[in-house]
Amino acid sequence: MRLVLASASPARLSVLRAAGLDPLVRVSAVDEDALLAATPGAPPPRQVTTLAGAKATTVARQLAEPEAVVVGCDSMLLIDGELVGKPHDVDTARTRWKAMAGRTGELVTGHAVLHVVDGEIERVAEGHASTTVRFGTPTDAELEAYLATGEPLAVAGAFTLDGLGGWFVDGIDGDPSNVIGISLPLVRRLLGSLGISPTDLWTTAADRAPVADDRSRSR
Repeated sequence: MRLVLASASPARLSVLRAAGLDPLVRVSAVDEDALLAATPGAPPPRQVTTLAGAKATTVARQLAEPEAVVVGCDSMLLIDGELVGKPHDVDTARTRWKAMAGRTGELVTGHAVLHVVDGEIERVAEGHASTTVRFGTPTDAELEAYLATGEPLAVAGAFTLDGLGGWFVDGIDGDPSNVIGISLPLVRRLLGSLGISPTDLWTTAADRAPVADDRSRSR
């Protein structure tokens, strides 16, 4: 059975590889903004889970594998009652950091796990994980140096836990892998609801290709 990660995120791939898995990476062309616009007023967990499901389903329908498990994820930061994703530009990232420095937010990640057999989606399990993030207060010089790296522009909430942004996170309450972009405890539970154990998908170190070092991590 092949594991497929429906995400371009190097951070998610690294988490899965460190946990003994070697997923095939397939990226969907889902229009996230259009999907969010189609669900106005939906609770934040429902919004990110809908996005995760759309990504996983799009990839699953394109697979040629005889049997596969497709995992899709989508992360956003919930702060002041608003979901925020990737800032994409320096000005937006700066504004967000000025607003969240010294405060807390919730990193919410929607997950969808699909069991695919001969091109047909047989079973689906979905859920979300939420982790409280306590942000530090970088100096103006530190913030400008961080923005100049480009890292915060391509990640949900304009920060990473496992990269350069980790310097400016005072702590978290909850699952750290969820902040990186994929919650291992939740994925284990979702797999279990489909009758699959993560140990069924483990690979040996020799089976895995090296992971490229990519600082433009995308959740």
